[in-house]
Amino acid sequence: MKLMRTGEPGYERATVSADGVMWFDATAVVDDIDPGFFAGDGLQRLRSALDAGTLRPVATDGVRIGPALGSPTSIVCIGMNYAAHAAESGSSPPDELVIFFKKTNTVCGPHEPIVPTDARSTIDWEVELGVVIGAPLHGRVSPAEAMSAIAGYVLADDLSDRWLQIERSGGQWSKGKSFPGSCALGPWIATADEIADPQSLRMRSWVNGQPRQDSTTADMVFPVAQILTELARVMALEPGDLILTGTPEGVALSGRFPYLSSGDTVRMTIDGLGEIEHTVAPFPTEEVTA
Repeated sequence: MKLMRTGEPGYERATVSADGVMWFDATAVVDDIDPGFFAGDGLQRLRSALDAGTLRPVATDGVRIGPALGSPTSIVCIGMNYAAHAAESGSSPPDELVIFFKKTNTVCGPHEPIVPTDARSTIDWEVELGVVIGAPLHGRVSPAEAMSAIAGYVLADDLSDRWLQIERSGGQWSKGKSFPGSCALGPWIATADEIADPQSLRMRSWVNGQPRQDSTTADMVFPVAQILTELARVMALEPGDLILTGTPEGVALSGRFPYLSSGDTVRMTIDGLGEIEHTVAPFPTEEVTA
């Protein structure tokens, strides 16, 4: 199944699809696509209703798409998880997971504007595979147990303000990772059964139609199963947690491309997970023109 949330901010409605073409209103079965949905039997009830053909079709054309996951319990991010990206950042591939966090209120829909918060901001794009946790996971778990705790996968743009992350970091990456709207999600969550192998997905990004990133999840330093087993040893993962698994090479931090400017459009895709496309709003010192 594909799970999507549509409607105005704060009033998103759960919708579901078997093929990504025909969408159905899921609100007769579930309240939202959120941690409570994954912690309970929401997936099973929704699948049963979809299979039974009892859900009402809904039109999604022209309707705002919200963040695919509502109110995640936490957002855990893995840094430098692609060797080529580590190299373009001036580092060797890490021997241990590099972990940082984003505030949970950074999530936004796949077409929301990118809003810089300071005239000095240097905004960078990062296409990432997001993993949505569907069952508690803690302690020493096997790779198979870790993978069985995955509810689904989602496309994410882990936007970064490198000025805050690096120049003003004080050693805290999260300072440059938590500005409002810095975690674009969607358009949908694909349930785990829809992604046969999370380590064979092509991922790409463009800025103003020009290619930037083109890689596959096969190039991860730490694959999804290992990320989850390592995280479970140091923290208790819960239903509704979102894990961002890292970005490949091709970001502005490399020095090969300029940082984002007002009016730039970022587009990105991952196989089976749809597309994000959003545009940079004026920087704070710039005047908005009609």
